[in-house]
Amino acid sequence: MIDEELKKSSEEQGTEETNAGKTAEQEAPAADAVKDTETTESDAKDAGEAENAEQSASAEASDADTEKLKKKYEDALAEQKDKYIRLYAEFDNYRKRTEKEKSQNFDFGAREVIEKLLPVVDNFERALGTVDPEDEGDAFTKGVRGIYKQLEKMLEDLDVKVIPAEGEKFDPNLHNAVMTDTESDAEEDTITQDLMKGYTYKGQVVRHSMVKVKK
Repeated sequence: MIDEELKKSSEEQGTEETNAGKTAEQEAPAADAVKDTETTESDAKDAGEAENAEQSASAEASDADTEKLKKKYEDALAEQKDKYIRLYAEFDNYRKRTEKEKSQNFDFGAREVIEKLLPVVDNFERALGTVDPEDEGDAFTKGVRGIYKQLEKMLEDLDVKVIPAEGEKFDPNLHNAVMTDTESDAEEDTITQDLMKGYTYKGQVVRHSMVKVKK
């Protein structure tokens, strides 16, 4: 009886130990699985951080390359702009210089023509100065006066002006004293007679007035 109870107890104890062993064996793989899961998550986290760091470094490198490229093109643009400004300034100076030279050449040629034309004007004035008042209605006199008026209009259009002389103070820049007047009551250095008209072209003297001056 006792032996049977001892045997039964021994069998129950063996069963419990077997169950405990099985439980331990079952719990061990679960713990290993948890550990493996934690390791995998840690590795994944490290890999993710490494990838983020790599992407960040790549983005920084890309930004740096972009800035270098931008600086390169900005410098090139500034250089081309500077060349354009210099070229435009040179062209503008050339244009102004050319226009000035053309104007000067025209004025020089016009001045020569005017100088040669003035004696013709003088002769018209001398001829008209000899006409008697009673002949003013004559067709020939009218024709001569008409031509003289055309000459006057042409000179006026060219900005050719008569230099004021008689009654003015003598100015060596405008007048050429060829005679002196000692009898007139005029003030000293006053022009008492305009012997031959002087002219200016665009403010520049073409021919000085030939005058008689009080001394």
